[in-house]
Amino acid sequence: MTKSTRNWIGLAALSLGVFMALLDVTIVNVALPTMVRDFNESFNNVQWVLNAYSLVLGVTLLIVSKIGDMFGLKRIFVISLAIFVLASAVNGMAPNLLVLDIGRGVQALGGAGMNALAMALVAVSFKGSKRGVALGILGSVIGLSSASGPLVGGYLVAQFGWRSIFYVNIPIGIIAIILTSIYVDEVPDLSRNHRIDFAGMVLSAGSLFALIYGLILKENNLDWSWTSPQMLGWFGAAILFFVLFIVVEGRLKQPMVNLAMFKNPHFVGTVIVALALGAGIYSYNTYLTALMQNYMGYSALQAGVRQLTISMWSLILGPLTGYLGNRYSKKWMISGSLFLGGIGFLMLANAMTVKVSFAELWPGMILMGITNGMVNPLLNSTGMEGVPVREMGMASGLINVFRQIGVTLGIVSLGLVQNNVYEKYLTAHFGQISMPKAAATGIHKALVSAGPFSGHSIAFSARLSKMPFGHAIQQTVWQAYANGTRAVTLTSAGIVVVGGICAAIFMRNRKRTVTEQD
Repeated sequence: MTKSTRNWIGLAALSLGVFMALLDVTIVNVALPTMVRDFNESFNNVQWVLNAYSLVLGVTLLIVSKIGDMFGLKRIFVISLAIFVLASAVNGMAPNLLVLDIGRGVQALGGAGMNALAMALVAVSFKGSKRGVALGILGSVIGLSSASGPLVGGYLVAQFGWRSIFYVNIPIGIIAIILTSIYVDEVPDLSRNHRIDFAGMVLSAGSLFALIYGLILKENNLDWSWTSPQMLGWFGAAILFFVLFIVVEGRLKQPMVNLAMFKNPHFVGTVIVALALGAGIYSYNTYLTALMQNYMGYSALQAGVRQLTISMWSLILGPLTGYLGNRYSKKWMISGSLFLGGIGFLMLANAMTVKVSFAELWPGMILMGITNGMVNPLLNSTGMEGVPVREMGMASGLINVFRQIGVTLGIVSLGLVQNNVYEKYLTAHFGQISMPKAAATGIHKALVSAGPFSGHSIAFSARLSKMPFGHAIQQTVWQAYANGTRAVTLTSAGIVVVGGICAAIFMRNRKRTVTEQD
């Protein structure tokens, strides 16, 4: 078997690992209602099945990236795969919510290694034009996995129950471990030349934990202001740990993160685009799914099928972007694609009315999918340009960290936008409905308290539907939700357009060096 064939089989193995790790960020969404019933817990408690994974993933990405650079990218990737598979088995058998939450945290530790190191292993394994194509394929897998969670999760939960979303990882993970062990070559062991930067690891973990945990708390308590004591406390801690991290890293000969990477405008542009991609596109999928299921009446599986309009472009465009990226400017392809996504969001915003239908949504969803399918693969390949082999794991980890922070920040920020517009519309128009004052006060309070996601179940409940003023309430709630979702969509448009502007300003067109050519 030729080395080239070995590398392509190795790419398939690495792609399997990344697909599982990122799929598990979103696949659990559709299973939450079933878990609420099975565990007899509140929705807020069960939501920690999601939060535990996002929190540990974000906190450990940089640490695992550095460990991979020091002790071997392949070795740590395979260990991460094994951790992920074992945790998936525990999650599938979890007898209670506490065990599942802990298992999800451990699973995220494995997922962090898979996410952070796969891109670096591909960049090391392939040279010249093949590197761009290989990273393009991996980027398409990243985009596909993030967007196909509702479809895969909806099918598995409907057919086999929520435990199947974890059990399915076991055979796939075992195949990935075997193929990676056989067909992926190890990067030279650098551990003898490096010391572990424990201070950097602790401070980076502390800063990311405080930031992400603070955002999760804000998401679960939308009535808290950004200047509340709770928010100031967590964000203040994040800033303090970050400042200490910069001071410590700047004084070490062998720091965890080479801060000189951030003196490179091209790399700064890359991580800004990663942040915009997470905050503008990936976080928006949460609100699009809620619109389809809560208000348009689609099941999880039906919504997932329709969202193929977005996710299919990752499969189509991934390899193509690698080919184009070797011949044309990655900078302008990324910038132009983000502007195209902005147009798509404007089309979606224009469709957000009480009578919205899928026929009105799909044109904008296609442009959104093309943006994801183009930018993600190009971001991977351009982010690795000019990075020494010994720092490829860290470069990959930083891109993933910014993408993950973008997702968390985007979900919280978009939620605040939607909740604010939704509540203002209800308050301004509820008094115009002809109904007893006491009933109006009570129902209005219940709708505001439930928020945009859950207000539909109250407005369209059997009891309220039978009341003479029920239809008027339903129309008001629908309009409030449509206005809020339009505002969310316009915000996402702004985020991706700003990302496109930053790509145009900071990113550079790079030519291949002699060592990178075939």
